Amino acid sequence: MIHITILLILFGLFLGLSGYIIFKRNMHIWLADYIWGDWRSWVPGGKPVHIMFSFVDHFEPHHGQVDDEKARTRMDYWVERYPQLAKRYKDADGNYLKHTWFYPYDELEESELKKLNILCKEGFGEVEFHLHHKNDTSQTLREKLLAGLKVFNKYDICLTEDDRVTYGFIHGNWALDNSISKNGQNFCGVNDELTVLQETGCYADFTFPAYLEQSQPKFVNNIFYAKDNPEKPKSHHTGIPVMVNGKNNNDLMLIQGPMALNWKRRKLAFFPNVEDGNIHQGNMFDKSKVDLWIKTGIRVKGKDDWIFVKIFTHGAPEKNHEPVLGKDAEKLFDYLTSKYNDGKKYILHFVTSRETYNIIKAAENGKDGNPDDYRDYEIKRYKNTL
Repeated sequence: MIHITILLILFGLFLGLSGYIIFKRNMHIWLADYIWGDWRSWVPGGKPVHIMFSFVDHFEPHHGQVDDEKARTRMDYWVERYPQLAKRYKDADGNYLKHTWFYPYDELEESELKKLNILCKEGFGEVEFHLHHKNDTSQTLREKLLAGLKVFNKYDICLTEDDRVTYGFIHGNWALDNSISKNGQNFCGVNDELTVLQETGCYADFTFPAYLEQSQPKFVNNIFYAKDNPEKPKSHHTGIPVMVNGKNNNDLMLIQGPMALNWKRRKLAFFPNVEDGNIHQGNMFDKSKVDLWIKTGIRVKGKDDWIFVKIFTHGAPEKNHEPVLGKDAEKLFDYLTSKYNDGKKYILHFVTSRETYNIIKAAENGKDGNPDDYRDYEIKRYKNTL
C-alpha cells in the first residue's frame, strides 16, 4: 500500500511538472494540433518525394548592440565563408546551397546591403524584409515598411525583374499582428498588421514557428492563409490550409517551419526536446533533427509528393557561425544531401523564400512534375540576383 502511495505521489508530481513546463513554454497553444492535427496523415507514397529546403536567417549584423567595426567583421566573414560552404553542395537541379537573409530595416546600414548583394549576384540566395517594431499604429507601420522598401529597392532588393515591389516578412519580435503583450507592453501595436503587410507588397510571412512565444498559431506543420481581423490581435491564430485548387480569399499566406517532439533528445530523461528547426549554438547537428524535419511533411494539402522544410537561424553573431557556416553545418548538409537526394525516394531542391512561395502557389493551382519549373511561377526574380 505504501509503494502504491509513493507511486501515485510521484505520478502526480510528474503530471504537475509536465503541466508547468507546457504552460511555461506556451506549448498549450499548439500541442493539441501537434497530437491530433491532420499534418500527421502524411505518409510518403509511391512517387519520389520532392523536398523544398529553405534556410531563412533573422540576419542581424548588429545583434548584441555591437559597434560598426564588429558588424563589418561579421559581414566580411559571411561574404568570404558562405560561398565556400555553399559550393560544397548541389541539389537535384544543379543549384548550390541557398540562403535567405531577412535583413532588419530598423538596424539598417546600407553598406551591409551592398555586401549581401555580392552573395545574391553569385546565386547563393536572396534578401527579404525583417522588422523589429513596437508601439506602432497602422500608419506608422506603413511608413516604416514603405521607407524600408524604398532603400531596399535602391539596391534592387525586393524589386523584381518586371518592376514589382514585393517582399517576404519576418517580425523581429515574433509579435506578428500585435500577438505578444508582456507586463502591459506590446511588441507590435498593430491589430491590422496582416492587412498593412499585404497592402505594401508582402507576399507571405515566414515568422513561425515560435514555440516559446504566445504569438505561435495553434496550427503547426502547416501552410495556411490567415484572415485579418483589424479589431483584434493575433488574427493568424487560425486560418485555412493551402490546398490544391483551394480558395485563399486574398488573405496573407503564412509559411511555417517544422515543429516536433524529439524523443531521441530528452531533457531530465523524461521530457522530449522540441525541434523547431532553429539552428544555433545550443542546437547543433543531430540526424534525428533532420529526419523530423522531413517527417512533418509540411505541404499543400492534396499534393503529398512536394514537401517544404523551412529552418531558421540568427546567423550573423559569431556564436552561431559554427552551426550555420562551420564544420557542424557541413555535417548537416552532408547528411541532408546524402540521405534525402537519392533521386529515387527523395529529390532535393534548395530554394529561397520567394521560390518557396512560388512553388507553393504552383501546387495550389494544380501544377505537377518538377518543382524546379516553378521557382519563378508568380513572383519573378529579384533584380539584385540577375
